[in-house]
Amino acid sequence: MASDDPSGSDNLPATVLQPTLPDILRAEVERAATYAKASRSPATQRAYASDWEIFTAWCDARGLASLPTTPAIVATFLAFEADRGIKANTIGRRLAAIGYHHRQADVDPPQEQSGAGAMLEVLAGIRNALGTRKDRKTPAHADALGAMLATIIGNDLRALRDRAVLAIGMAAALRRSELVALWIEDVELPTEGLRLWIGRSKTDQTGEGAVIAIPEGRRIRPKALLLAWTEAAMAGGRELNNPLITFETGPLFRRLTRGGELTADPMSDRAVARLVQRCAANAGFNPAEFAGHSLRSGFLTEAARQGASIFKMRDVSRHKSVQVLSDYVRDAELFRDHAGEKFL
Repeated sequence: MASDDPSGSDNLPATVLQPTLPDILRAEVERAATYAKASRSPATQRAYASDWEIFTAWCDARGLASLPTTPAIVATFLAFEADRGIKANTIGRRLAAIGYHHRQADVDPPQEQSGAGAMLEVLAGIRNALGTRKDRKTPAHADALGAMLATIIGNDLRALRDRAVLAIGMAAALRRSELVALWIEDVELPTEGLRLWIGRSKTDQTGEGAVIAIPEGRRIRPKALLLAWTEAAMAGGRELNNPLITFETGPLFRRLTRGGELTADPMSDRAVARLVQRCAANAGFNPAEFAGHSLRSGFLTEAARQGASIFKMRDVSRHKSVQVLSDYVRDAELFRDHAGEKFL
């Protein structure tokens, strides 16, 4: 039977039909939402999701609306969080998360509503009362890292990987998210040591990237530890005889099965934090005082102790501001040439 459609589209196969304009717009809107989400790092997205869950649960328990909400409701929530001992910086992030989820829902956030001023005064009062000093974890400086490395016994895949993770994380002053994001292709092996390509980081959301140099080393020997891991991982990949699990490309630091076999998946950033804490405990330190960031702060602490300039430190750490680095240098020099040295 002839089609009533003058275009004759009923006679065309489905693969030839063009998508309708609403379908195109829907796909483009979804892509735009994906890019908007990418403006926040994965760690920030996880934190915001947790903060939002806490806020909505608080609202539900009191019969209050969480989306949209009001500045008065949020101010009461922030005061509740302060009273239960939450740190001021975390409370500030809770507020940012609430605003973020409102914007994602195309609703005016409480920060932009009438009454926002009173809410922000509550937050300012919380910060004045609780303070905003950062709770710094203990840095894994050279001596501490050496002790932690010594606790990893054996030469199986897990031991080789864990030693390389600790050494590279500290030697390149990497955040744990940067450490697990490294790919095999990001590593170059010049005679002087290593060069790492960091494609994206917390302070480089546009993805310009940076190259970090790591010397060969005589004490921690990061290059030797990394090569020991990569050579063993390549052999382990060949033994599995699985084309999907090789070590020719892909994540540099892989998740291992319970049996210690190689996988194609990267380690998680939380696995790095657990590794640092476990090795710290085994070395006789308090594990609660260590975290994944201890590797990054360990490099900066040791560099400052050894008299490295702020600018050389920034070549590795890639800090946008020198203020954080100057704090490390000041801590290292608190007792050096002290003003009271000659009379106290």
